[in-house]
Amino acid sequence: MKKYYVVANWKMNNGLSELDAFASALSECKFKCEAWIAPQLPYLPLAITKLAKSAKIGAQNSSNHLSGAFTGETSVVALKEIGCHFVILGHSERRQFFAEENSFLNRKVLTALENGLKVIYCVGESLQEREAGKTFSVVKKQLQEGLKDVPENFAANLLIAYEPIWAIGTGKTASSAQAEEVHASIRNELPSLGLPTQTPILYGGSVKPDNFEELLNCPNVDGGLVGGASLKADSYLQLCEIANK
Repeated sequence: MKKYYVVANWKMNNGLSELDAFASALSECKFKCEAWIAPQLPYLPLAITKLAKSAKIGAQNSSNHLSGAFTGETSVVALKEIGCHFVILGHSERRQFFAEENSFLNRKVLTALENGLKVIYCVGESLQEREAGKTFSVVKKQLQEGLKDVPENFAANLLIAYEPIWAIGTGKTASSAQAEEVHASIRNELPSLGLPTQTPILYGGSVKPDNFEELLNCPNVDGGLVGGASLKADSYLQLCEIANK
């Protein structure tokens, strides 16, 4: 049976009260799908304590270094030690606002995988790139450079998220046909990267309960990387219920 993922990226949202409310709402839930949540960094230990029975907890970013004089950075070793399951890398907001390039992200990906974390590696094009017909070339380059030399024995711990930048936080969503087209191209690219064709590929970009089922009906969509619709427990639970079907 196909496994679906519902990954909540809370970004710089949800504090202690929201985390408590979330934990209460999820306390009795048993999911068939993979329910993953990435809260803000300071709340990771508490989220692991409160939500570990219902969801897997991960970080929104990590360093390409294991230790050293890198003020403000977070080591994957520290994330693993406190019980994190995964890390999100290459999110468009990291690329756009913090100038993270593919080669730099490649070092982060390898560091995280080699130290026991699952990685969700994000790719996606801007509106300008889509309108110029560059979607596939942009995504292909992000894959080739960002996932270069992933060791075969760690490849099973990799997930990919396609998140068209023009659909993030805008209320616009790629149609199911648009999403499937890019997801299929990503899957076709995996063998050339030495990666399994069954690597999970998530869609991210204004995912909501009212469009999630249609997206999951696409053959190459294995779940969602969800922003705004994951901030409230009721909408997150709706997404999980859809995936559970």
